[in-house]
Amino acid sequence: MKTIIIGGVAAGMSAASKIRRMRYDSEVVVYERGGTLSYGACGLPYFVGDEIVDSNKMIIRTKPQFEKMGMDIHLYHEVIRVDDKAKKITVKNLTTGAVFEDNFDKLLIASGASPIIPDWEGTDHPVVKSLSTIDDGQVIKNIIKDNNVKNVVIIGAGFIGVELVEAALGLEKNVTLIEFKNQILPHLDKEMAFELEGELKKQGACVRCNERVERLEPINEQQVYVHTDKNQYMADLVLVCVGVRPNTSFLENTSVERARNGAVIITPEMKTNVSDIFAAGDCATIYHQVKKHGNNYIPLGTNANKQGKMAGAIICGEKASFTQALGTSMIKVCDMEGAKTGLSEAEAIMENFDYKTVTIQALNHAPYYPNPQPIKIKLVVDAKSRAILGAQAVGYAGTALRINTFALAIHTKIPVDEMGWVDFGYAPPFAEVWDAMHVACNAMK
Repeated sequence: MKTIIIGGVAAGMSAASKIRRMRYDSEVVVYERGGTLSYGACGLPYFVGDEIVDSNKMIIRTKPQFEKMGMDIHLYHEVIRVDDKAKKITVKNLTTGAVFEDNFDKLLIASGASPIIPDWEGTDHPVVKSLSTIDDGQVIKNIIKDNNVKNVVIIGAGFIGVELVEAALGLEKNVTLIEFKNQILPHLDKEMAFELEGELKKQGACVRCNERVERLEPINEQQVYVHTDKNQYMADLVLVCVGVRPNTSFLENTSVERARNGAVIITPEMKTNVSDIFAAGDCATIYHQVKKHGNNYIPLGTNANKQGKMAGAIICGEKASFTQALGTSMIKVCDMEGAKTGLSEAEAIMENFDYKTVTIQALNHAPYYPNPQPIKIKLVVDAKSRAILGAQAVGYAGTALRINTFALAIHTKIPVDEMGWVDFGYAPPFAEVWDAMHVACNAMK
């Protein structure tokens, strides 16, 4: 069996490794258009901010290490066409320009996603950048560490945008964050995101929500004006973080079905609608455990690694499926933490759930232990079954990891009333006798 994998980062290399472990006699060929395999892309904002000094620390395994496992790895090779009927691909060597074909028995599309660059005037200016790869990170890092770069404008207040705000603040830059929605971090409910927005402002960032970028006007080779529908901002560096789009344009002449945004539509078994073609990671849809439909797009590294590993097992003949995704996520926002799992209230409304919510504030540890700090928790619960549908938490030390307990509660369908009596551990430095999670669950009437 010969399996070709398009994309060599999270999903692709997870699948490749699984295939090699399960069927060492099979042939695995990986085509990656970049120059780095299997790296922790989620660490890139921290690399830009110099908390991670050496980019090599983010690389999980190198090309020689994968090749020792018996894989055929091709870096700087871009797949430009798939012939799903003849079971072959067309590949371009980005170093030499040569174009050639390769045949497969099984094909895994793990091509990831790329930053969306809106069609604003001026996006081709040399100080306008986006962050997706290690190379992007190195370029941005070289620019932002220049003492002449003082004013940084970040467009888009999702995960990457907010993390880059913290990175720029840590490098003592003047930072403006522009978001066209009415809040930062739109995966959270507004009142939860508001707490984190306040932290950014407290640390010195200028946060401008409900503001739409219209164009970028060059001042010189080192500066631009960012024009919005309300203001104008001078920038020595502009970072565009308005979202990502699946890298699937090479599938346009195939029978492979894709969602409106280009994501490959797959079954819980990572299968496309075309026999022997699979997909996983940020280029594909995913099944959500709580939502009532399957084709969700949740581009997270956790999902990509799980989907990739499972795709590799299924390609080797194992019976498995992945429907456990909850969109569980965490983010560090300067001195605060934010986290979410399952549905927000806004999503519960969209999904037509009959639900109840409760929001509480408690402490992260015993009040008599030094430096107690608040944790705010919001729960979304099914009104009839009392099953937890979603949880959000914002606060200080110890906040984010508590979301994993709620993820397990959703996964195992523990009713909120039972969750309020779970025997969590206690010691004054870590929690109160009644943990913040107990408080939230017992407050749900």
